Amino acid sequence: MLALIATAVGVFAGTDIDDLVVLTALFGSRQVGRRQIILGQYLGILTLIAISAVAAVGLVIVPDRWVGLFGIIPLGLGVRGLIRGAERPVIVRTTFGVAGITIANGVDNVSVFSPIFHRAGWKTVIYVAVFVVLVAVWIAAAEYLATRPMIVAVLDRWGHWIVPLVFIVIGLVLIAGSIFG
Repeated sequence: MLALIATAVGVFAGTDIDDLVVLTALFGSRQVGRRQIILGQYLGILTLIAISAVAAVGLVIVPDRWVGLFGIIPLGLGVRGLIRGAERPVIVRTTFGVAGITIANGVDNVSVFSPIFHRAGWKTVIYVAVFVVLVAVWIAAAEYLATRPMIVAVLDRWGHWIVPLVFIVIGLVLIAGSIFG
């Protein structure tokens, strides 16, 4: 059970490090209320989880040994991110705006969560529970980071490299699992 929880933490952290940067920017902007950020983030993540669960069911027709090849998606997103460079999040003012940013920023979540949920079966419930708890952790961390000028400066300077590299690692792990698993 601890291994499953640790895996869920790693999956969430790897796919949502970009959300941490976006949330930090939202808190730092002071243009969006705390409540809107919290509700919007939960609404966005729960939508991504629902989309991933539906996609995981669709993966039933795909042989298990091929499911990991969906790692090509986060790998491609990572490479594209390295090539394109930094993109600044759009500042919004509503709960649905925050949810929209989370969903738009969540292609990597769906591409990673779907094959994992497919393989996890009933254990998907554990993943979802861990993800819901970690959203609160992410929100608290972003709120804290938004008050630390030095951290904000580092994220502004290096965030555009960190996020794509995380996507590349996630993609390679999924692909390796398909090839060697």
